[in-house]
Amino acid sequence: MTKTSQMAPVSVRGGELLVRCLIDQQVSLAFCVPGESYLDALDALYEQRERIRLIVCRHEAGAANMAEAYGKLTGRPGVCFVTRGPGATHASIAVHTAFEDETPLVVFVGQVARGHLGRGAFQEVDYRAVFGSMAKWVVQVDDAARMPEIVARAFQIAVSGRPGPVVVALPEDVLEARLFELPPSVRAWTPLHYGPAPTVMDKVSSELASSKKPLLIVGGGGWTPQASATLAEFAQTFCLPVIAEFRCQDYLDNRHDCYIGDLGLSTNPALVARVKESDLLLVLGGRLSEALTAGYRLVDTPRPRQRMIHVHADADELGRVYHADLLVPSLAETFLQSALGVRERLFCGDVPWKNWTAAARSDYLTFVAPTPEGGALNMAEVVATLDQVLEPDAIITNGAGNYTTWLHRHYRYKHFRSQLAPLNGAMGYGLPAAIAAKIHEPQRQVVCLAGDGCFLMNVQELETAVRYNASVVFVVVVNGSYGTIRAHQERRFPGRVYATDIGNPDFVALADSFGLAAERVLTHEAFAPALQRALEVGVPSLIELRTDIEQLSAQSRLSTVRDRALAAIREQIV
Repeated sequence: MTKTSQMAPVSVRGGELLVRCLIDQQVSLAFCVPGESYLDALDALYEQRERIRLIVCRHEAGAANMAEAYGKLTGRPGVCFVTRGPGATHASIAVHTAFEDETPLVVFVGQVARGHLGRGAFQEVDYRAVFGSMAKWVVQVDDAARMPEIVARAFQIAVSGRPGPVVVALPEDVLEARLFELPPSVRAWTPLHYGPAPTVMDKVSSELASSKKPLLIVGGGGWTPQASATLAEFAQTFCLPVIAEFRCQDYLDNRHDCYIGDLGLSTNPALVARVKESDLLLVLGGRLSEALTAGYRLVDTPRPRQRMIHVHADADELGRVYHADLLVPSLAETFLQSALGVRERLFCGDVPWKNWTAAARSDYLTFVAPTPEGGALNMAEVVATLDQVLEPDAIITNGAGNYTTWLHRHYRYKHFRSQLAPLNGAMGYGLPAAIAAKIHEPQRQVVCLAGDGCFLMNVQELETAVRYNASVVFVVVVNGSYGTIRAHQERRFPGRVYATDIGNPDFVALADSFGLAAERVLTHEAFAPALQRALEVGVPSLIELRTDIEQLSAQSRLSTVRDRALAAIREQIV
């Protein structure tokens, strides 16, 4: 070896440095659709393929939804790579989902070379303009030497306060650039633990002491298995009735004596009445958004008629919509731990609202029991079968549609992070989310419940499930309609059906063509044995359920909705 070659400087490309930064941030799994705009990053990921597993998807919406589902399932930032322009905009749905759902997500997107910016170069996009309103931070790496600083900040922002998405743009020439002096490594993201001051807990004690009909409403992001366990202890200690916000039903085991249901799209009317009757709302981690409150009518804004304690990890969310009596910037887990010590100060014996909690629990148990629906296939019985057959830690995923109302009403979530569903109502979510869940936790049962409209929006990812042997059970509810829109249409324009009827493939044949095990079920009695076969087959599988559009949702029939709307119109005319 010559003296010259011995003294040759060590160099690293920007793409290699990026992947080293991901390893520093303890990333072990990422999702992508490849693109020429980040080839140097792909090459670096090849070198580190034993440390970072890269799941290659068929569409950027699928890849980004998988990363979002991973973030929701684990509490760790999901990571996704997509190419510039169309690739980035395809991924934007998942970015919006992560923002609304408070899920940590870091999306790396390719970008044109810095010297071409502003010229309308091929697939050029101004990412700050596109993602600025739906991401916590949008940044472009303009200097490869700053890669460790920017990547570390991206991950920390994604998990801090109100968790959410961060978009990092990577110009091609920055990924290609060579550095001859390596920047120092940066520590991994760190969970932040902060909670209420002792004086705040005195005020919480005072509010509870004066209450006769309190309700604890839980939701939002940043929850952990320990937070869920502490919630169960807190609810039991105080005998507090617990309501889950929309699609946060797995925060407390639904078999817990204090769990009384969820606020969302198919809320128990008795629970709605109880919220109105309550004298104290302890809102923990959530935001009581529009979808939960029937357009902010269930809980008045800006000043609720009930007294309210609002606890949220992001101080900017406190007082944003609701002017609560007590605003507490705190992680849910830290607040619960602090509040556990208040019990002995308040009550020597039973709490004064013990009967209030018991009655609310009774209402819940009545509401979740399956009811006759008519027809050969009763969706309530199908979901009851899922509830009875699946293991307690089974993961259920879904997207958006009227079919979800049966799941929300009749399935009892028993394990923290067993529900993966989009708070923002994004269709097409359940299929990729289920694949991500099964890839990350192959030992757990994973079932995706999807409507025909929802399922076909990301059906291409069935090939991804087969390629990675993600043995998800896909249950597809087929009624030939965009059912949710049809429901709204019938309420406002009864009988004037337009743009909501859809055609379908033979789902069994479609699944078979991808390599799945598949069968069609026409009665709810036939579902249980079909489900057992699907769980045991050891490969991805699909069960097609044929239903009637007349079974509009868990709480309404199509003809009833139409007749009521027509009657209201006739009354207005008269």
